[in-house]
Amino acid sequence: MTGLTGTADVLIAGAGIVGAACAWELAKAHLRVAVVDQSFPASGATGAAMGHIVVMDDSEAQFALTRYSQTLWDELRDDLPANVEFDRCGTIWVATDEAELAEVRRKSAYYCERAVPTEILDSAALQNAEPSLLAPLAGGLLVPGDSVVYPAAAAAYFLERAAALGAKLHLGKRITKLGQGTTRLEDGTTLEAGKLINASGQLAAKLTPGIQVKPRKGHLVITDRYPGTVHHQLVELGYLKSAHSVATDSVAFNVQPRKTSQLLIGSSRQYGVEHDKVEPVILSRMLQRAFEYIPKLRALSAIRVWTGFRPATPDKLPLIGPCLEDPTLYLATGHEGLGITTSLATAKLMAAQILNSAPKIPMEPYLPSRQMVADVHA
Repeated sequence: MTGLTGTADVLIAGAGIVGAACAWELAKAHLRVAVVDQSFPASGATGAAMGHIVVMDDSEAQFALTRYSQTLWDELRDDLPANVEFDRCGTIWVATDEAELAEVRRKSAYYCERAVPTEILDSAALQNAEPSLLAPLAGGLLVPGDSVVYPAAAAAYFLERAAALGAKLHLGKRITKLGQGTTRLEDGTTLEAGKLINASGQLAAKLTPGIQVKPRKGHLVITDRYPGTVHHQLVELGYLKSAHSVATDSVAFNVQPRKTSQLLIGSSRQYGVEHDKVEPVILSRMLQRAFEYIPKLRALSAIRVWTGFRPATPDKLPLIGPCLEDPTLYLATGHEGLGITTSLATAKLMAAQILNSAPKIPMEPYLPSRQMVADVHA
């Protein structure tokens, strides 16, 4: 039997880390919250992610959101359960030549001006910090405040906290229509809420047609346990070029140490690919890039390879805020590779808008209305 099954103040479409963080934040504000997902928590981009909590500087808006969210993660760290595997391992941006060392100095100056601690490493210091790296390399930039978490466990924790405050979870329920205060499920059930939040990641554009969010495919590899092989999140400075490419497939060196003593190896980026199959050519390119930086990786055993889809926007910033055409509908999507990092800040900004309170950082750069402005001027 179908029909109206209940009401909520806020209904969130998507049980990934962004939707989970929003659910917890709004439940803490004593709102009645419902979360709907077509599968299980973290079944999309969150479950396929690296879990790097990183401050980025592609733009002032990106810096503000990632830095704000990092401080929120740091405030939460002592309360996180062990299975979230919070590890402040720091990031080293690896430079291979003098041109990349110039970028190291630029990044360091930018971060230091904004009170983010950094340390410039020369070739010897880099080798001392990470003996497994190819030597000699030019140097690197250590950002010690960056961290790593296990994303699926973090999302599950946020949902548990939200549920403990009364949030209702509707899992395994596919949404066919979202808008005007109504959520219609595939089985004909209708759920109503004063506010709706589309936090469905790479599926967001299917629920809200017209928004500029496209899936960007990536591959990841995890190894067996090799204690002490890598000590920091290691990222090549060329990763920034890879992340900026919107027309071609790209790979970059990106290796993360896990608390389990495993290594997570990335990364690749592809547009226009809809299937989730592992692609041997892309995987081979990605691993070869990693071997160039850490030759001993060739001898390590991989235990799993998988793919995922990042929800990407044209300007590299997420959509956080109301849809102009529907006053009941809000967006919390388009975070691409920074959804884990920015989940907590996204939740704070979403709550500020729904509760009509003052945000800690300006909201304007992330508002969905900017896409409409871009369309007008296109």
